[in-house]
Amino acid sequence: MSMPYVVYFCIFVAFPLAFSFFLIFHKWNIVTPMEWVGLRNFNRLFHDIQFFKSIRNTLVFLAIHIPLQIAMALFFAMQLNKKIKFRGFFRALFFLPVIVSGVVITILWEQLYSYETGLLNLILTRFGFYRIPWINSPEWAMPSIAIMATWKNVGLYIILFLVGLQGIPKYLYEAAEIDGAKPIQRFFYITLPALNNTMLLVVILSTIGGFSLFIEPFVMTGGGPMNSTLSAMLYIYNQAFYFGHMGYAATLGFFFALVILMVILIQKKVVERE
Repeated sequence: MSMPYVVYFCIFVAFPLAFSFFLIFHKWNIVTPMEWVGLRNFNRLFHDIQFFKSIRNTLVFLAIHIPLQIAMALFFAMQLNKKIKFRGFFRALFFLPVIVSGVVITILWEQLYSYETGLLNLILTRFGFYRIPWINSPEWAMPSIAIMATWKNVGLYIILFLVGLQGIPKYLYEAAEIDGAKPIQRFFYITLPALNNTMLLVVILSTIGGFSLFIEPFVMTGGGPMNSTLSAMLYIYNQAFYFGHMGYAATLGFFFALVILMVILIQKKVVERE
């Protein structure tokens, strides 16, 4: 009964992982034979300024994306948890972008962000404001991508928060209301503590998804302008498939996985303590 999964795991997980670890100590461009280089890939990594800049760009994305996504997801989940008309329709509507192809979403937002003909700048100019270079400016490009990623993924986290909200006993709110607690007090002293496990799950999933940032900068900006949207995943992809540095890309991948692990462990401690 378990054989189909064992075969799948060996072919698509275990073998690629072991082969990637093997590549760390080799130089290979797919075409020519492999060459043993020992630890030279690690030496190159620690002197690669561009790679660490890509990690910094990814952290900037996370710093904008995660708080914005949690705030929006929790707000809409609380609204959709109320008894409102067409509640099922709105829940499906918010979840719809999650199942749409990331490339399609990126192309759509690329048109919205267009400096001359984009809908957002047309609205701004209609009300007398200046156009914003959403994806043409190093200062605006990464925040713009973070907003787009939040719009695409927020539906998934709305569902998770809805599940958590529906698991909170109603008598807690009733007792607090009888005792004179205001809505803001009920939110901070009942809702948030009860959502601790859900919040931890949302933070971890958002972090993993944020560190995997690739499609948006690849399609929309190509990592520009001035490498301001060059994410770590895009940089690793370029090293592997654009420059043919497969061994070095594998080294970057393993190091980046360690960075993700450390960030998630820190987040887990902070969120659980709070």
